[in-house]
Formats: sequence, C-alpha cells, structure tokens
Amino acid sequence: MMSKSRNQSEPPVAGRTPAPRNHHFRGSLGRFATGVAIVTFDGATKRHGITVNSFTSVSMEPPLVLVSIARSTKAHDELAGRPFTVNILGAEQRELAMHFAGRPGPDPVWVEGRTAPRLSGVLAYFECTPWAAYDGGDHTLYVGEVADFDYRNGDALAFANSSFTTIPESQLGMEELL
Repeated sequence: MMSKSRNQSEPPVAGRTPAPRNHHFRGSLGRFATGVAIVTFDGATKRHGITVNSFTSVSMEPPLVLVSIARSTKAHDELAGRPFTVNILGAEQRELAMHFAGRPGPDPVWVEGRTAPRLSGVLAYFECTPWAAYDGGDHTLYVGEVADFDYRNGDALAFANSSFTTIPESQLGMEELL
C-alpha cells in the first residue's frame, strides 16, 4: 500500500479547493518565471493600470496577445470591450509594478497611444483593440489584436518564487535569428 506524501491531499469537493492545496498550487505555479507587465486602458471615468504576469502571444497573423485578469481586480469589469495596452516592464521598473499592484508610489508618466494609453519608458508595449474575452474561472482571458507595438534595449523585470528578478538583455530577443 502506498502512503501519501505531504504534497498529496484528498480530492477536492466539487467546486471547492482546500486552502492548503490552493496555497501549494500557487507555490507550484510560482516556480515558473514570468515577465511583468501592466495592462493600461481608459475606463468609463478614469485611466487604469493593472499589474499582471499572465501574458502571452496567441497568433502572428493576425497579431494577437492574451492577458489574464483576476475577476477580483477593481478595474476588471471596466476592461471589457475597451482598447488596452500591455506594457512590458524593464528591470528598473519594480516601483511601477508595485504602484499598479496596489502599493501606490510616484505618479506614472503616461503616453497617449494611437489605440490606448501606455506608460513611458517601458521595455516593450503592445497597443490592442478588443478581439475576444473568455471565462477563465476566477479570471477573464482578454485577447487583443495588436494595432501598434515597439521595444527598447534593456534588462527585463521578471517574477519567480514570489520575488522580482532580472532577465538580462543578453538573454532576450531572437530577432536576428528570424
């Protein structure tokens, strides 16, 4: 008979994840290093920014990207159907990430994009028009068609094991391989 390891637990009750399992699941996901981005958009009454680490490309033709936004985020409902920008942060922009994660710091410098507002000095940006939104459990998966984009040189801000880290520029990009 096999014994259970400390990482195994009883199957969850339908629709409910036990807290220890949920905590362990989050910790397991945290082992995957991700970049850090801020989704910016103009809401009904004000400009918003949401720090995210769930961002990915979806398609080259047409150019599509996806961001995953927690339903518990204050600005979640205002994003539906609105143009947005995904701002990829440079390693020196931790304070900006924290500002839009609920720990306000100095006011950000905004740039009026062609499609949606963006942040000044970011490592890369993708201005998007809404393409689709999908139910993702406690998140909504927003897909945007990229209308404008650009990047600059520099190290990238990353997040792994509940901490910020840096991805050196020497590890970024493969444009010369294409």
